[in-house]
Amino acid sequence: MNSLLSLRAKALELIGDLGLLALRLWVGQEFVLAGYTKLSGGIHAPDWFAALDFPLVVRWLPIDANWVVAGVGELVFGTAIILGLFSRFASMALLFITYVAVYTVHFDLGWAGWDQIETEAGQGFKVPLMLAIMLVAVLTQGGGKYALDAWLRWEHRIQSRFATT
Repeated sequence: MNSLLSLRAKALELIGDLGLLALRLWVGQEFVLAGYTKLSGGIHAPDWFAALDFPLVVRWLPIDANWVVAGVGELVFGTAIILGLFSRFASMALLFITYVAVYTVHFDLGWAGWDQIETEAGQGFKVPLMLAIMLVAVLTQGGGKYALDAWLRWEHRIQSRFATT
């Protein structure tokens, strides 16, 4: 019986953070694709973006800068989430970007409505809400053991042990 429990514990240890890995890969690729889509169109914001009403914090940026910062942020922080590098910080940054997107674009489109966005990926706030929930999971749980964050902590522990001996 003990060997069976031990086998179960070892199996759970191996697969324990696969869910977080899958979640990070999914949410990260969504943001990387969104950032790539923005930036592949150039550094000038499209007309529909320029006509949006932004929240106060980002309203101070020029429209083209807002477009580029959003695209670069989605690319950089989406890649960080995929790699599990600075996972909590990256998820907070992407939550902010998601908040701005919902505030400016998605909320007015309704729960799952399609309207002004010129791509097939445009939708109401249902999908951004799901992405935000995934980001909250990464924010609260970290990147898991299959993340560069975990590897860097492990690397740091080894270096600190050798430094004290």
